[in-house]
Amino acid sequence: MDANDQKIKLKIQKEILQSEDDLVNWIESALEKCKYGRPNTRNELEEAQFRNLVRVADSTESPAVIKNFLRYQVGRDEKWGRGKDSLAEQIILDIDGNLRLEAGKIANKASSTDTKIIQIELIRRYLGYGSRYLKYLKVEDKNKQGNVAKENKTGNSEVIKKRT
Repeated sequence: MDANDQKIKLKIQKEILQSEDDLVNWIESALEKCKYGRPNTRNELEEAQFRNLVRVADSTESPAVIKNFLRYQVGRDEKWGRGKDSLAEQIILDIDGNLRLEAGKIANKASSTDTKIIQIELIRRYLGYGSRYLKYLKVEDKNKQGNVAKENKTGNSEVIKKRT
């Protein structure tokens, strides 16, 4: 690898790091707004299922393979959601839209033709941040349920006290 190739790779890595806020925002928005198996429902999307998607992304250099795996998961059950408002569809839209466009911008800034490789790196990071955020959402949901249970318990005990 010559000095120019190294310079391009460093520029690509720098630009990817500068894109991280957008990656985080895109996946967090998808997880907050899209339809999928919410925590404590029959069709709950498990962290392990999301990690499987991350593993697929880590094992391929093809955005099409990742989208194919997601569509396979949608066909198996409803945990990823179904239809245009589903989490799976939003991830696919981000892969084909936001992440592809961002990869093109990065490649252009770095004077590189490796747009596909850049896109794969962006997808991997995007999904990794999604896995982390899903974990957070599950804990948040449990905390909310615990607070509701406490409120119900407190409310019920106050009613009992008033009766006596």
